[in-house]
Amino acid sequence: MTRQMHLFAYLKTGPTALHAGGWRHPDAVLDDFLEPGRYQAIARTLEQACFDGCFFADLQGLYDIHGGGFDTYVRRGGQISFLDPMVVLPVMAAVTSRLGLGATLSTSFLHPYHLARALLSMDVLSKGRMAWNIVTSATDLEARNYGMDEIADKAARYERADEVVEACMKLWKSWDKDAFTLDKESGLFADPAKVHYANYEGRYVRTRGPLSIPQSAQGHPVLMQAGSSPRGIQFAARWAEIVFAPDAADDKMQENYRTLKQGIVAADRSPDDCALCVQTTCIVAETDSMAQERADYVNALATEELNMATVSANSGVDVSRLAGSESVADLAKNQGIHEALSMLETVQRERGAALRQTLERRLPNMIVGSYKTVADRLEAMFTSGCCDGFVLTPVMFPGSHESFCRMVVPELQRRGLFRTHYTGTTLREHLGTTPGR
Repeated sequence: MTRQMHLFAYLKTGPTALHAGGWRHPDAVLDDFLEPGRYQAIARTLEQACFDGCFFADLQGLYDIHGGGFDTYVRRGGQISFLDPMVVLPVMAAVTSRLGLGATLSTSFLHPYHLARALLSMDVLSKGRMAWNIVTSATDLEARNYGMDEIADKAARYERADEVVEACMKLWKSWDKDAFTLDKESGLFADPAKVHYANYEGRYVRTRGPLSIPQSAQGHPVLMQAGSSPRGIQFAARWAEIVFAPDAADDKMQENYRTLKQGIVAADRSPDDCALCVQTTCIVAETDSMAQERADYVNALATEELNMATVSANSGVDVSRLAGSESVADLAKNQGIHEALSMLETVQRERGAALRQTLERRLPNMIVGSYKTVADRLEAMFTSGCCDGFVLTPVMFPGSHESFCRMVVPELQRRGLFRTHYTGTTLREHLGTTPGR
């Protein structure tokens, strides 16, 4: 069978995703982001297009790094999670039967028993379509919301994350698949010999178990991860079945792809057991010129201050107060996403006095063009060893995902690059992966 790409949709429980101006576009729908119907509609759209799945990016709080407060993010409409995705996902599961459904949950703040119980419950009810986007978190604001003074250093966060996932894996196997008898005549409901304590004890977490929840149709949720630091890649090589990777120049993406796959093999897994999917933002139209007009228009809607606030949020550095000579790493301390910090260090080094002006104009990299132009670029990345698929990040909701599904997906299908129908029922079947260990 010809290798086919994987497609996932990046979602937020709010009107703004990664593009700071998208919510201001006349076609962006704003009056329903607190309504169940909004999320059910996009779930149906993605399933009709045969997407592998979707996931909600999330933050356990409200960004208040830029300018020392949350004024810019609230006033200018930054990327805010207005609802808990674990409440939204069940309403999406109820109107779909194949689409994978992912939640972002932190190993730094949540206990493995809580994580294992909530995620497996969703996986059982969705009949094996749940994914856990594992994050270690990267902001002091989240830590303070959970009663801590500051976020732990990265090494400690990943050590804890390994333990949390180890504990969850043991808890998810509390019940053997054939534990239930349900024999009314004999009065035997389930075999207690097929229910097991976890008895997990590590340096950071411990849990006895067992869970009261049986295994799902796919055994347990698919594991997803987005860390791009060396330690994050090591974690992904051990556990992840989906890696959400940043876009970059082709040679850099190819290098990242090789590094991850080599790490997976070193972890005694098959390289096919993890799909690397690159973050991709597309603006598509009937012609290249029409798409460029759309891109120019929506880019002009992004306010400079919110662009800077987004950089502050991702890097953990208040760039409104960043002088050219200050060390980004020293200012970030333990905060910040690896890729965002690397970008900020590069811009500071290369742009010097023009740092602020550069950050004010910073927007997501975009593929802009007709459906054929967009498909050409995705095909080139896919076939040249950059990735196994893509995470589509929208500019405006719901139009970005809808236009991609309506125009680009059929072109990918015509080229034999993407499925025309689902052949499995679970997310793990869509991926063709085996869990890490």
